[in-house]
Amino acid sequence: MNRYARQMILPEVGQGGQDRLAAARVLVVGAGGLAAPLLPLLAGAGVGAITIMDPDTVELTNLHRQTLFTESDCGRPKAEVAAERCRAINSEGVHHGTNRSITPENVVQNGQKVDLILDCADSYAASYLLSDACLALGKPLITASALGMSGYVAGVCGGAPSLRALFPDAPDGTATCATAGVLGPVVGILGSMQAQMALSVLLGLSPSPLGQLVQFDAATLRSTSFRFDEAHEPQRVFSFVSPSDLTGEDTIIELRDTVEAPVPLHPKAQRLAPADLTKIETNRGKRLALCCATGLRAWRAAEEISTRWPGEIVLVAARTS
Repeated sequence: MNRYARQMILPEVGQGGQDRLAAARVLVVGAGGLAAPLLPLLAGAGVGAITIMDPDTVELTNLHRQTLFTESDCGRPKAEVAAERCRAINSEGVHHGTNRSITPENVVQNGQKVDLILDCADSYAASYLLSDACLALGKPLITASALGMSGYVAGVCGGAPSLRALFPDAPDGTATCATAGVLGPVVGILGSMQAQMALSVLLGLSPSPLGQLVQFDAATLRSTSFRFDEAHEPQRVFSFVSPSDLTGEDTIIELRDTVEAPVPLHPKAQRLAPADLTKIETNRGKRLALCCATGLRAWRAAEEISTRWPGEIVLVAARTS
């Protein structure tokens, strides 16, 4: 019997839809909690080629929510283990794991080769970097975020507004799963929603999940949803760039102190606390690069100084995934 028989019965799938899934190529950025349900569901559904990018290795503290992994995987690269699990589920697909962080360069390079990108990275910088690349490439992006007992999943770009149109301002909090915690079922539910949105896009189902956001609250077991098809792209954008993109012509500010970052992100960077940015001499025509760990402090600093800095302002995050 055809392994896809139960989904091919659906009028939304059929043979034509299954052929579309087999021909599909997707990029999954992040192999953690969100990817744990997403990857088996995509591999099991017969998505033809899945590339997984994640720079981290499996740790014991991952296992309560990153259910692709076992205790014996600790210390191994997440992307490679995740690809192995996908191959074990479905040997018909091409599943490849890359143990590296995303950058503006490799996102564009990899994004050009795929039909859909999925953001499972749990990083402000990664989400907006992916959205910027997908908007430029015209590729759809399914992005999600989970923290504590709640989170959201949204379909952006690919003809729909970008993540910046949906959330144009810097996020309010600095908490992460590592600092604030998260329950495993929360990321499991959101990751499954990402998989459903991904299959809907690849199958061309209507209404499209692109331009839709779903919020989930595990404390009340309630979800809400709204569409943002008419959201406008912001007029000014602070793009994320790699440290390697910086030059001696840039004004480079390291916002982390020597305790947090003994070595700045760039050798020509000058250290300044966000409160001291008024001391920067305004240089017309020069690019201002603001550096921090996640990109969030840099983004907030950029919003503060943008009225005084006439040139381009870019953000550099030490961790993008």
